[in-house]
Amino acid sequence: MQVKILWADDEIDLLKPHILFLESKGYEVVSVNNGTSAVEENQNEDFDIIFLDENMPGITGLEALSRIKKEKPYVPVVMITKSEEEHIMEEAIGSNIADYLIKPVNPNQILLSIKKNLDKSKLVSDKTNSSYQQEFRELGMQLNSNLDLDEWMDVYEKLVYWDLELDKIDDSGMREVLNMQRKEGNVQFCKYFEDNYLEWLNGVTEGPQMIHTLFKDRINPLLDSTDPFVVVIDNLRYDQWKMLSETFVKHYNIKNEEIIFSILPTATQYARNAFFAGLMPSEIAKKYPKYWLGEEDEGGKNNFEKELFAEQLKRLGRDIKWSYHKITNLDKGRKLVDNFNQLLSNKLNVIVYNFVDMLSHARTEMEVIRELAENESAYRSLTMSWFEHSPLHEIIKKCAESGRKLIVTTDHGTVRVGNPVKIVGERSTNTNLRYKVGRNLSYNDKEVFKIDNPEDAFLPKSGLSSQFVFTRNNDYFVYPNNYNYYVKYYNDTFQHGGISMEELLIPYIELDPK
Repeated sequence: MQVKILWADDEIDLLKPHILFLESKGYEVVSVNNGTSAVEENQNEDFDIIFLDENMPGITGLEALSRIKKEKPYVPVVMITKSEEEHIMEEAIGSNIADYLIKPVNPNQILLSIKKNLDKSKLVSDKTNSSYQQEFRELGMQLNSNLDLDEWMDVYEKLVYWDLELDKIDDSGMREVLNMQRKEGNVQFCKYFEDNYLEWLNGVTEGPQMIHTLFKDRINPLLDSTDPFVVVIDNLRYDQWKMLSETFVKHYNIKNEEIIFSILPTATQYARNAFFAGLMPSEIAKKYPKYWLGEEDEGGKNNFEKELFAEQLKRLGRDIKWSYHKITNLDKGRKLVDNFNQLLSNKLNVIVYNFVDMLSHARTEMEVIRELAENESAYRSLTMSWFEHSPLHEIIKKCAESGRKLIVTTDHGTVRVGNPVKIVGERSTNTNLRYKVGRNLSYNDKEVFKIDNPEDAFLPKSGLSSQFVFTRNNDYFVYPNNYNYYVKYYNDTFQHGGISMEELLIPYIELDPK
């Protein structure tokens, strides 16, 4: 379809060579010599882009711009002027112009402005596709080699990077290629993780930074020089953090951004308790039995985070003034914002924010949320929309205004499941779709990662012969009875508890206020 251009300039006759140049490139150009005519032409016809001279007889270019935007706010307008006065530039930019050119302009400047505004999505798409195609080959070679720990971090960062880049363009073909590559990456990652996890935990080989030693290793040393706020956003994936970071950097400079490892099961009961206790689950159960509830016990499994954290601080010799707040609803978030100044007398403030986890569960339970977050891209977008209008955003801004260092992390991520795996267990078997613990479990050995002796993975035993089994990649457990019901209900939902890059590789970020 031919692009139609409106060009308004009181010296339009002198611009005839420019117009002929654009027409030779296939553009249709309508020319006028004053602002009033430009407004009238815009009312009568639809243009793809408009060039406006700032200084014309009658109404000025800025006045014409205002009227044009009132009629058709979506049309890109390029302002052209002889003046470089700052207030004119600011007024034009404030009126939402698409570009700003200083006279004299040459034909190539005009052509570049057109392409930048009208062909931007295509140019970005072409460049993104070309870059990803090159990276695709390199990633493929990496995934077929024997990757070490740092290389796996690098691969996951690249996959997340391209996931976000492809969000910017409409190319289902490239998206399908990336999804296939991510799935292959998860297959290889699961093998790597299963081969090394128990050795890391038992000190046989040096492992990554993990959630249960995160406070002791990374945050505790910072208390010698700063009074930080620590925000634990439950169930936050690395790709979601990369989206949220665009808002965080308006108030903070990112001093350190890392990927660390969660633990198995990648579930709140285990991972978040491990963070606050500074211990693995079986160690918590033995050392602080009154603060640990097993799978078979009734009641909330994360009701003693504050008590476990107090014990960790005591073991670390930190006799400091600190606070702990768990935000599970809007009212609690608003209350914390209102009382924020009370937190400033503390050496350390820890805030647990549960929204992302609740969003994940709501997506499973509520059809409207499921439709709003039908895939990873939409799930990220919904998370971003929530954050920008949430009390947490207000808390982050207040932290920055108070000059406090900020640390952001999570306990585990989540993965979109799509492949049902059959399992049979006793009535007492837990309900999580990504891992099962119990006695007399029946399953296909090839489809799971099993830990026959829970103590090998520092997991508490719930019975003399209980074992843990975990799904991989995008698998999830279903029972043979009511199989079709469970598949229909849970397929394509976000779950956590098992083994995947999305669940295990989680963000840890240190930020300094601007």
